[in-house]
Amino acid sequence: MSEGTPDRDPSAGGTGSTGGAGDGGGAGSAAPGGAAGETEPDARFTFANERTFLAWNRTALALVVAGLAIVQLLPPFAGVPWARHLLAVPLIVFGGVLAIGSFAEWRRNQRALRRGEPMPSSPLPRVLTYTIAATAAVAAVVVLLSLVLA
Repeated sequence: MSEGTPDRDPSAGGTGSTGGAGDGGGAGSAAPGGAAGETEPDARFTFANERTFLAWNRTALALVVAGLAIVQLLPPFAGVPWARHLLAVPLIVFGGVLAIGSFAEWRRNQRALRRGEPMPSSPLPRVLTYTIAATAAVAAVVVLLSLVLA
């Protein structure tokens, strides 16, 4: 592209606006209703942030559904009648926590984008990893315990 012309993919949509004064959008324009020093980020970054938020919410929903399925569809473990609830309740609770945490992360990321700051690190992947590992460990103990007590 020529000098002074933004590197914009025409197939990405939009009006081709460069975000100059008076056009109401694009990178570098003032964020509507935003605090001083905030600018409207490139729409591609905003959409990527939103896709990440939606992916975390799909994961949260999957955790809730997995917990409900464990309680409703799994047969009781022999000798350990409370085991299904032991596995299901943490998954359901963490699904709700993850949904709320993903919204908080979306807001933090959006704020960083608007202020031109580096993206904050997220605790969500680590917490999700530990929760799944702990659930797997509890499931293994429950299965072994049901074998011993059967």
